Amino acid sequence: MRWENLTVGSTTSTASGEAAEHGRAGEAALFGAESVTVRTFDTPEFRGITFHEVRARSVLNRVPGASRMPFEWTVNPYRGCTHACVYCFARKTHSYLDLDTGVGFDTQIVVKVNAPDVLRRQLASRRWQGDHVAMGTNVDCYQRAEGRYRLMPGIISALTEHANPFSILTKGTLILRDLDLLVRAAEVTDIGISVSVGFLDPGLWRTVEPGTPAPERRLDVVRTLGEHGIGCGVLMAPVIPFLSDHPAQLRATVRAIAEAGATSVTPLALHLRPGAREWFMAWLAQHHPHLVRRYERLYAEGAYAPKWYQRRITRQVHELAQEYGIGPARPGLARRIRPPQPADALTAAGPLPVSEPTQLTLM
Repeated sequence: MRWENLTVGSTTSTASGEAAEHGRAGEAALFGAESVTVRTFDTPEFRGITFHEVRARSVLNRVPGASRMPFEWTVNPYRGCTHACVYCFARKTHSYLDLDTGVGFDTQIVVKVNAPDVLRRQLASRRWQGDHVAMGTNVDCYQRAEGRYRLMPGIISALTEHANPFSILTKGTLILRDLDLLVRAAEVTDIGISVSVGFLDPGLWRTVEPGTPAPERRLDVVRTLGEHGIGCGVLMAPVIPFLSDHPAQLRATVRAIAEAGATSVTPLALHLRPGAREWFMAWLAQHHPHLVRRYERLYAEGAYAPKWYQRRITRQVHELAQEYGIGPARPGLARRIRPPQPADALTAAGPLPVSEPTQLTLM
């Protein structure tokens, strides 16, 4: 997939309203034949960020069968992420659009502006079987762009209208804006909310996750959701070798997660896929040059940390979780409402299969 295959025309505009037309030949692919509108906003929260507004033809994405992810369908209203996590494995996806996987991933954000309407149409199709839909698995659906585009309320409402089970993974505190919608959804279907908090170290957070809310603020999200009857798990990810994996650090993080009322904690060790690996190693050379050789040895066999390391971290965190009264995630049974016509009934998704520890996106 490349930009020239997405549109037959494109409009560039700025906050001042100036526009210039330029041709872009090619057959429509992922986003159809409508224009891509490129916008910049001269406000502090969006300065330096470019938004590529597209009209998607489909927003329900099927996960490849070979994937290690424990779900089959995803919805991702954005591509690129202003959270700017240096290790985010989704960076590679920007290269599919001929965009830079480093700074470009952090500042060139693709926005599927019609995502709620397309999702509503797809959920109404007789071919759709009501499978579980995972969100926040590629980039964060509650990144800063969501504050302007407000796509998630429509997406959550569409899923609720069809009693379709779904889950959300986020580092964003903006999810609390949609608290009422989540409470309503939980009344008719199975929902799962997870917040990503890999560590508490403020110095590490400021350099490795510069665009995210502080870990303590994310734990406040866990606490608030629990107070409103929505159980929230914590994806303790990534555990970063030699920087956040000391036993005392793991203990402090698990203790804080427990105090926030998390229903579960799932540790995932850092992994470094192509695209993210180069960006992370450049960051490591700048901030922790003495660790470069150790990382080269630890990740010499590929993107994932060695099995022995993953098992050690998982064991330590699960032992601490048991000590503090929390455990690994236990997916619940989906609930559903009866639609007016039996022919349109949706089949709720069952429990998610258990997979080996692996870092999801956004970490």
